[in-house]
Amino acid sequence: MQKNITDDLEALLAVVPPSIREAIHRENHGDDLLEIVLDLGRQPEARFLNREVTLREAETTREDIEYVVSRVSEFTTDNRAGIERTLHRISCIRNRSGDIVGLTLRVGRAVYGTVDIVRDLLESGKSILLLGKPGVGKTTLLREAARVLAEKKRVVVVDTSNEIGGDGDIPHPAIGRARRMQVSRPEFQHEVMIEAVENHMPEVIIIDEIGRELEAAAARTIAERGVQLVGTAHGNTLDNLLQNPTLCDLVGGIQAVTLSDEEARRRGTQKTVLERKAPPTFDVVIEIKDWQHLAVHHDVAASVDALLRGRSHPPEVRYRDETGQVRIERAAPAPRWPTEEGEPRPEPPPTPQPPRALRIYAYGVGKNRLRQAALNLHLPIDLVEELRRADVVLTLKNYYRRRPQPISEAERSGVPIHVLRSNTVSQMEVFLADAFGLDVAEMDPLTIALRETQEAINQVLSGQKVVDLSPRNAYIRRLQHEMARQANLVSHSYGKDPRRHVRIFAEPRQ
Repeated sequence: MQKNITDDLEALLAVVPPSIREAIHRENHGDDLLEIVLDLGRQPEARFLNREVTLREAETTREDIEYVVSRVSEFTTDNRAGIERTLHRISCIRNRSGDIVGLTLRVGRAVYGTVDIVRDLLESGKSILLLGKPGVGKTTLLREAARVLAEKKRVVVVDTSNEIGGDGDIPHPAIGRARRMQVSRPEFQHEVMIEAVENHMPEVIIIDEIGRELEAAAARTIAERGVQLVGTAHGNTLDNLLQNPTLCDLVGGIQAVTLSDEEARRRGTQKTVLERKAPPTFDVVIEIKDWQHLAVHHDVAASVDALLRGRSHPPEVRYRDETGQVRIERAAPAPRWPTEEGEPRPEPPPTPQPPRALRIYAYGVGKNRLRQAALNLHLPIDLVEELRRADVVLTLKNYYRRRPQPISEAERSGVPIHVLRSNTVSQMEVFLADAFGLDVAEMDPLTIALRETQEAINQVLSGQKVVDLSPRNAYIRRLQHEMARQANLVSHSYGKDPRRHVRIFAEPRQ
């Protein structure tokens, strides 16, 4: 798609002193101009896309600053002003007495045709958060998103600094048919967000610069009401956002969790770990690297969980090539069963062949604990009473040292013997994981629960009427219900904690 740039640059140059205006024209880089900087007692500068230019030898005077201030709208409490029916933004710096001693005149551009690189994501109905450093094009993309979505949906723009819809009471044509709600003071932004939902029945809300805790809470409230959110926040990457205590709630938040000794040994981590606190407010996070390159996290929950556990979860990369065509480099494919982050496959796979039950001759080992370990890992075992039928002998160190008759006979017969250090469930789980070729990640309780859920879904889709899952905590049960819903199946929880479990039924959701 061909890009069409509308910047009303002459309207911005009309408010600066003539000598500065002439210098800008001499540079003849209007399309690349980002902002003009006027600081009292310093030479005025123009910042272009790839360089900075001094506009004149003379220093900026109070008369220069007053020349600009008298020709723009009144500065609000966030020290921002604008020019009627344009997208330009003028920000001021004040001294301790409140007098203006510096100005930043930022060029606002309506760039039509940029949204095609993420149009499929916008039209999916998912809530989207745009990340990127200042000046990288977040607001430009947000403005174009408002215009495109407003062609088919009811869109309301919450415009705190008039940067999306421009200054004045009449919004800039760049937002199309979207309606615009202005915010009297920046600290009231969260109230206007809620007001937009309660009073104007939008299907989509566009919000720029989510930066306060109350705004993050308002965004979660809006998302829970089924309204699509498209917003921006400052931060280069998803990892940066997680480290921001004010905004990390947008992607689920972080909480410290203390694990039991057994669980810590199973995971191979310290007892205190960081985990995601809640489902993310935004379904998709887009990292804007520059005007032509994006990194897309399609499953924010999966990406956050992977970051917190120190695992790789690469985003999808999108960019425009030399011809302007959008290219997509997809991340590595997910495993056949869900990852620990709960990402189900888009289509149910063919029912996998279950592994053959491991026949174990248990000598001096707690059989109930062994059955519990197999149940925890969702692995099939068969506890045999005759040594000749066993695939492996499982015993404890003190029994193995005494070499009783069954151990001696197993050694003579060549039956493998595995010696446990202690008679605990965690030691038995390590043995079973090694016997079935599982790695440490696959021993994670969340991974096991979601793999069990996918296998149960496959059984139901193959004709089984109902499948009961193992008891799990409330968070995992919620993920299991979501997987069943995505497979178009009915699921309910039964029992009381700690034995409360999910049951999946064959009838499709209505």
